[in-house]
Amino acid sequence: MIKISDHRKNLLLKCVSFAKTLSTSEPIHDIADVTETLYKVMMSNPAVTLDTALNQTGVRVSPELVEIVLKRFENAGMSAFRFFEWAEKQRNYSHSVKAYHLMIESLAKIRQYQIMWDLVNSMRKKGMVNVETFCIIMRKYARAHKVDEAVYTFNVMDKYDTPQNLAAFNGLLSALCKSRNVRKAQEIFDSMKGRFEPDSKTYSILLAGWGKEPNLPKAREVFGEMVCAGCNPDIVTYGIMVDILCKAGRVDEAVEVLKDMDANNCRPTTFIYSVLVHTYGVENRIEDAIDTFMEMERNGVEADVVVYNALISAFCKANKIKNVHRVLKEMEKKGIAPNSRTCNVIMTSLITQGETDKAFIVFRRMIKLCEPDADTYTMLIKMFCERNETEMALKIWRYMKSKQFVPSLHTFSALINGLCAKGNVVKACILLEEMIEKGIRPSRITFGKLRQLLIKEGREDVLKFLHEKINILVKEPFYD
Repeated sequence: MIKISDHRKNLLLKCVSFAKTLSTSEPIHDIADVTETLYKVMMSNPAVTLDTALNQTGVRVSPELVEIVLKRFENAGMSAFRFFEWAEKQRNYSHSVKAYHLMIESLAKIRQYQIMWDLVNSMRKKGMVNVETFCIIMRKYARAHKVDEAVYTFNVMDKYDTPQNLAAFNGLLSALCKSRNVRKAQEIFDSMKGRFEPDSKTYSILLAGWGKEPNLPKAREVFGEMVCAGCNPDIVTYGIMVDILCKAGRVDEAVEVLKDMDANNCRPTTFIYSVLVHTYGVENRIEDAIDTFMEMERNGVEADVVVYNALISAFCKANKIKNVHRVLKEMEKKGIAPNSRTCNVIMTSLITQGETDKAFIVFRRMIKLCEPDADTYTMLIKMFCERNETEMALKIWRYMKSKQFVPSLHTFSALINGLCAKGNVVKACILLEEMIEKGIRPSRITFGKLRQLLIKEGREDVLKFLHEKINILVKEPFYD
């Protein structure tokens, strides 16, 4: 049986103690053991046969258990949906709102929008739809560059017995701004602010949007309008303003904002300090980065992993690897565990410098301290493929699967592209089929590379088969 890490097992034990059973006469199973069983089944069975395999486990589901599994398999697409459907059929069980939301996010991620709206309709019939349901959908549509569909989602809320309110309005603006559609967000804000009374969150969302544009004059204009409207800047607003100024190369102005915060008895957060430290690192002002970190500690603000990662990034930028080791030791002394971001920052720096062997050493050391994420695996697989070491890339892939980590679209693409570059059409086709089985549509670039190889080898039959499998995936963007 595949073992999950002790860290994850402890985390699951903290989340919930036991899985619910059909009757009190049956033994209560430790939820970590139950989830381990489900993870193994879902990793080793295709979506089409998953129902049968799950039935054979004899597992009795609970809302907590289903939520844990769906969160774990958020990248698993149709496999996650088959589990969701299977769980719904179990006796004495009904999906929680959180389970529906997790599944909606997972389906939207792979653009299975028709099934996603089926779930919303199911929630409506049960009286479970709420504002957050629509905020999730708006966010996912906007991220997929489907702006019209995001606005449509907001407009149909009333049809689903969910009145539009300020939270939904903010959700729409946030979805648009985070996907770099701030001009559309501003247009909607100007046309609708008479219907909803904007709060500090509304203005902060627009402020962040113009910061991403980047358009500093417009950001200043929004900030001024916010103050005129009687909305006092809060810690979030100040943080956004510091971030905007730093990205605009005006770090010295950002420091003035920090002083303004002190004057207004608004204590800076580690996030704000991390932005300053990171910016100084980007600008190769390493001494200023260190001074800012020291000032933070003098002001009684305790460092966390976020600001440590910013300091590590600054040292990596300055090629001061010895200092990185010192920071890691200091983190260890303070009991602050590194995370996947820590690992990725160091690895990215080493790979950029051509130190790929050292990057792999960092990976092997860091996996003893923290769980890699999709970016970590994608980075490594791409690195070995570029080094013409596809066997090592496949080894990383197998390790990732042994840890029951579900690969993302980018992880699949990195390995398929690497295999295509080596002319390994068989393994590339197997991976592409697995990708499609999970409901993940390959990008045009990835499929195009494989298509060229198949035509070159005269395998139009395989190409036709793969085309048919892709066409099975739902393509409709939205419907009511």
